[in-house]
Order: sequence, then C-alpha cells, then structure tokens
Amino acid sequence: MAGQLIRRGERTWQVRVYMGRDSATGKRSYLYRTVHGTKSDAQRCLNELLTKKDRGVLQTMTTDTVNEYLDHWLDVAARPRLRESTFRDYRWMLERYVRPAIGNKRLAQLTPLDIQALYSKLQADGLSARTIRYIHSTLSSSLKQAVKWRILPQNPADFVDLPRQQRREMQALTPEQARAFLTAASKDRYGLLFALAMATGMRPGEYLALTWEDIDFDAGTAIVRRSLTNRKGVQAFTEPKTARSRRTIPLPRSMVQALAQYREAQLVECGGKPNGDTGLNLVFRSQNGGPIDKHNLVKRHFKPILKAARLPENIRLYDLRHTCATLLLAAGENPKVVAERLGHASTTMTLDVYSHVLPTMQQRAAERLEEMLFQAKPRQTIPARACK
Repeated sequence: MAGQLIRRGERTWQVRVYMGRDSATGKRSYLYRTVHGTKSDAQRCLNELLTKKDRGVLQTMTTDTVNEYLDHWLDVAARPRLRESTFRDYRWMLERYVRPAIGNKRLAQLTPLDIQALYSKLQADGLSARTIRYIHSTLSSSLKQAVKWRILPQNPADFVDLPRQQRREMQALTPEQARAFLTAASKDRYGLLFALAMATGMRPGEYLALTWEDIDFDAGTAIVRRSLTNRKGVQAFTEPKTARSRRTIPLPRSMVQALAQYREAQLVECGGKPNGDTGLNLVFRSQNGGPIDKHNLVKRHFKPILKAARLPENIRLYDLRHTCATLLLAAGENPKVVAERLGHASTTMTLDVYSHVLPTMQQRAAERLEEMLFQAKPRQTIPARACK
C-alpha cells in the first residue's frame, strides 16, 4: 500500500506514505504527516505527498549521519562495482577529507553550502584543484545513490562550484630528441624498456606488468592485460585502467627482434629459469627478479639518460607515451588508430588531449585540398565534330 489514512481523533488524521526499505537496516520506511481537519483534508495531503514521491522530490526522515550513510554506500554500492585499488582510493579520500568536516552532520540536513565550505577550506589549505575535483566526484557519486534510494530528494553536490583546474602542460619529444633519447638509452640496462614505452604508447604501469606470455613473437604483438600499481610502498598487479585499456598492440619488427634477443640474454642471466626466481615471468625485472619500482627506475635510469642525451630535466617518464601519440598524429596517422594504441576510451579523448597537433593536421588537410581541387591539371577536351 503506497499511502494510508489513520484516524487519530475527532478531527485529527495521520497520513502515512511507504518510502521503501531503509538503506542501513533494510526495514520498511514510512513518512508521516499529521492533519487537523476533515478526512477530505487528509486525503488531499496524502495525494500531494504521493505526487511528490512519484516525482522523486519527497524526502524520508532518515536520521543517518553522513558517516553512517557513507559506510553503507561503500559496502553496498561502491565495493561491488569498483576495482579494489579504486575502492581503497575512494575510502581513503572520504576518510581523509570529507568525514572530518561533514561526517557528523545529518544526511538529511546536508546542504550545498556545507559542501561548498568544505571545498573552499581544502583549497585554502593548499589542496590542488584536481584533487578537490576528485573528492567531489567521489562524494557526488555517493549522494547520487542516496537520491536513487529515495533517501534524499536531490543531490546537494550538484549545486556547488568547483575550482578551475589549470591544464598541465604536456610535453613530447621531437623526432630529433626522441632519437637522441633512444641512442642514450641503448647503453642502459633498461634501454629496451624505454624504447618499448615510446614505440607502444603504453602507460608505465602497463609495460612494467608485461610478462613473456603477453608477447606474441609470431604475430609481433604485445597484449596489455594488467597494470602494476604502487600504493603506499606496496606493489600490486591490478586490472587495466578501463575496458579499452585491455588491448593488443602491434610492435615494430625491430622491436620484436630486440625482445627475442633480450629474452635469450635474460634466460642466461637467470640460469635458464623461464620464470626467474620469483615465478612472475616478467619481461622487465628488478635485480632480484621482482617488479621494477617506478621511482627507482626514474631516479637511477630515466633521469641519467635524459642528462646523457642533453634533454630537459623536466621531461617525465609518462611523456614517452605522449611522444608516441604526438609523433603518430603529426605523421598523419588516423586518430582512431592512435586512440586504440593508447587504450583511450574514445577518439574524442585522444584529439582533446593532443589538440596541439591539430593545427598541423589541419594545415596538411588544406594543402591536400589545394592540390586536389585548385592545382589539378585541366583535362584536354576534344572538339566536337560538325554534324553532317
């Protein structure tokens, strides 16, 4: 029964509306109103409440605090649909920034002003706009679920202003710089790793998680199946970032040959054990056979290579991925092919990230139109014969 009228006196009625199950206890939840007047007055009130309920703007009288609700949301809604690493990030983000400020407030009394004040304080404390936007995404997702569960009439996080995020300047090596980098890298223990990073456009976590089973020497491809993450000093293998991140990447022929030679040298180094002492069978290993620590890779190998190649010190390891994409787009490669190689969710994302290459592509397109339409040689015409 959606609604009910209960007589409480001569001219007093209790209006009761069923709101579903309580998010925390699972018990039936009701909204009550008391009407002093006739039965017609009570019926009118019931009809109005049922209409608001159907429109999704009727709020239950939940007494949960924000903390209590977030606990329930994390266990029931977030954990089943998120990767374990993402779930830990959500939980830590809420614990670190959200709960201390608004956790003890009643969920039903949470306002956009409360959330706006939280973001303003975090920004005043020096937190970056990017981090605040990530916090907002997590909090807003939880409150959106509260609306779906009919606990809140609307999401208060929808009505706040977010700090402007300044786009970080992306760097990519020029063809000359890329060749200088690869020449210097060829003398390093992990030179092939850096060459593979630039040739495939993989994320660092992706090529650090590659195993020899992921390399198909006959087909000349590498398969991205997982990623290496580092959380508070603990390394772990996780699922790729997105569904599109799980992909097969064709390799240059010279790269396939180099990997085959590297494999033979590695077998000799580890005493013929195909999986090494750790059993992980990683393509690129640390000295003890385990996963490579990215921080050590940058400090002990990547930065010295930059110095040897006389390249700017502010170039990041991730910029090898940007270099791959930029060089391919500048060479006229189809953006869809580049997007698939990088594991982007869409071609639109690729073009947005690498918009700096678009002017060159547009200029090349204009030159091609000029050649096809306005510089074409006119066709010779044969004069018509006179009719006899």
